Amino acid sequence: MFEKLIVLELASVLAGPAVGMFFAELGATVIKVENPASGGDVTRSWKLPAESSESDISAYFSAVNWGKRSIALNVAAPENRPLLEKLIRRADIVIVSYKPGDAEKFRLDYEMLRAINPEIIYGHITGYGKEDPRVGYDAILQGACGFVYMNGEPDGPPVKMPVALIDLLAAHQLKEGLLVALIKRLQTGEGGYVHTSLAASGIASLANQATNWLVAGHVPQRMGSEHPNIVPYGSIYRTADAKEIMLGVGSDVQFRKLCTILECPEIAQDQQYQTNPQRVKNREALNKILAEKIKKLKRDELMAKLDAERIPAGGILPMPEVFQQAAGKEQLLHSADITGLRTISFRLNNLPMPADLTPPPALNQDAEKILNELLD
Repeated sequence: MFEKLIVLELASVLAGPAVGMFFAELGATVIKVENPASGGDVTRSWKLPAESSESDISAYFSAVNWGKRSIALNVAAPENRPLLEKLIRRADIVIVSYKPGDAEKFRLDYEMLRAINPEIIYGHITGYGKEDPRVGYDAILQGACGFVYMNGEPDGPPVKMPVALIDLLAAHQLKEGLLVALIKRLQTGEGGYVHTSLAASGIASLANQATNWLVAGHVPQRMGSEHPNIVPYGSIYRTADAKEIMLGVGSDVQFRKLCTILECPEIAQDQQYQTNPQRVKNREALNKILAEKIKKLKRDELMAKLDAERIPAGGILPMPEVFQQAAGKEQLLHSADITGLRTISFRLNNLPMPADLTPPPALNQDAEKILNELLD
């Protein structure tokens, strides 16, 4: 779809590069510009103990850098400016993650780039907004946006989420903005400046937890995996074979069917549990009853019955089991040496997705190709 699109990625870590990989998956040429003085994107060095020290491609770096070309270029060095400006003239989109003031310092702010290429679309991710110079890292923003406060067991400490979700939410926001800017450019011929911050993206994604406070005056508290508005929803139970399942019962009809499967239909008729508001009020007592019933059944046996009645439920799966599922297999990327994960899950009719993306590049791997093929 975007085979003629050229994206210049001046961003690092996760949020900005996730946007770059999105366009690579849709066929765009994505040029990742990395600073050789610092060893390139910092995530190249974010390695697990078991990973090889010989390669500069870490598992973390691999998460969002498939399908790209890498060139090592210090953008602050005056001698590199002519080459950088050639790249900017060829680019349709530039992605940056500079903190406020740095883009101007490097002469890579939107106004400077627009003077070089009036049709350029400039995507900018900051930590806290255009006026706040603080460096933004996902874990800190999880705390600042309320996620860490809400996450954890009721009697335990606040807990960070295990995925850098704020980074990914910001990436989605920037993708949407860039796509809108592309549509606008088709209509007007003009480029544009698109900005989002990790802070704004995280807060914009608080959804029902935010409105529980804004509308109902309720401050969300740590509830483990329980849901403040629905019961049993997110509730986890152990089965007879020592495995765990989660229920997502969203209606009274589903609850009645659940009780029938668990051979306790009278529970669904009990005034304490008949409707969802009553179940929310009597959450603790109901969870004890359900836990006693569920621990008598094996996971697969129970799941088969729940699926047959279309009651939302699922196992609590470790990563190997996640990728045994059909949906997991469909998201995989393969090369001779490495397996990766697509960042796009949608499929659009009559839009062929690239069957194979090139694996994450080594630092400066594609410099010659970029100079010869793209810039002549």
